[in-house]
Parts: sequence; C-alpha cells; structure tokens
Amino acid sequence: VQLQASGGGLVQAGGSLRLSCAASGFTFSRYGMGWFRQAPGKEREFVAAISWRKGIRHHADSVKDRFTVSRDNLKNMIYLQMNNLKPGDTAVYYCAAPEREWETPQEKELLNLYWGQGTQVTVSS
Repeated sequence: VQLQASGGGLVQAGGSLRLSCAASGFTFSRYGMGWFRQAPGKEREFVAAISWRKGIRHHADSVKDRFTVSRDNLKNMIYLQMNNLKPGDTAVYYCAAPEREWETPQEKELLNLYWGQGTQVTVSS
C-alpha cells in the first residue's frame, strides 16, 4: 500500500487549498479513505472520510462546511478541498486507508490504518 499526499503549502487565513492523495498497491475502489491531521504538540485527529461504495462523506465538526472530501475511483485519488482556512488548521495532513477492504476510516479510531507521508499546511493570520 502506498499513499502519496500532495498539495500543501502556505496560505493566508480565508484562503483555499486542495490536497490530493494518490493511492496504489491495493484495490482502491474497495476501500473507504480518510484524511487526518496532526498539529505540533497535538495528537493526530480525524478530518474527513469517504466510503468505498456510495461515496458517503463524513467531516469532523471543526471543518464541516469548509472542507470537502472526494474521490476518483478511476484515478485512484482522494482529495480534500479546504476553503476558508484558519490558523487553527495548520498541521501536517495525512491520507489514510484501512487495513481491511470494505471499511472506512472512523473518526474515533486511528488504529489499523495505512498512512501516507503527510503534506504540510500552514495558515497565516
């Protein structure tokens, strides 16, 4: 399993970024996918997830109405569109896949996941 996240950078508060994650080494369409983030000195936390089948989305309350997760099963890609960014969104963002097919990353469960290498998002005030 390989997960390659990209698209991070430095942006001013109120700005937008679009993160991408290229997946390989597994049957992508059989796996729900997720985004997590980790700020300095804090634990890694759930951001958003999208199911394998119907593309059902779930976003953390802290990003709801600002971030949108999506996927393209033909390209083996997931995306995180981030709008109205805030300094509190500053973190390393990771894409994740469950270790078992037919599952989707859950908000309160960070175990049993494959992780990408992360991409830094920095939001200045």
